Amino acid sequence: MASGGSKPTALILLFLNLGLYIIVTLIAGWAVNHAIERTHETASVLSIPARIFPIFFPMGNMATGFFIVFSLIAGVVGVANSVTGLTNVLQWDAPNLNAAASSSLLTWALTLLAMGLACKEINIGWTEANLRTLEVLTIIASATQLFCTGAIHAGAEEVGPKRMQAAGPV
Repeated sequence: MASGGSKPTALILLFLNLGLYIIVTLIAGWAVNHAIERTHETASVLSIPARIFPIFFPMGNMATGFFIVFSLIAGVVGVANSVTGLTNVLQWDAPNLNAAASSSLLTWALTLLAMGLACKEINIGWTEANLRTLEVLTIIASATQLFCTGAIHAGAEEVGPKRMQAAGPV
């Protein structure tokens, strides 16, 4: 992408990811709140090992608790990365692009972890519509975060040699 097309691409993908991660955070936050309100009445009829399980959710399957917690973490980190990434990409210099590239890579790794749990939950089956929406949005966010990370890394590679040429010979 030596033509300079990575900056508009990165900006569009950062705005798209900001919207996706806000929705993921809202749905995962709702699921945590729903689970906190309904766990006492649902878990009280379970046997002892399941009752003391720290990540019990009264909806979905046994992967739901882990999936929702990691989706919430990935959503919050994704929102923070998108906001800081927008400011870094708008400045478009090597130090800011390197910071955006590293935080984008970390966000993609967390989103991939949540996506893996979403795939496990889909494989087990028996989930509600809200959880299916969260699964789909997490999978879509992992793909768009991959492309965003690639666009930011391409911009960092594009700006890096220009900085070295401007510095002159050592």
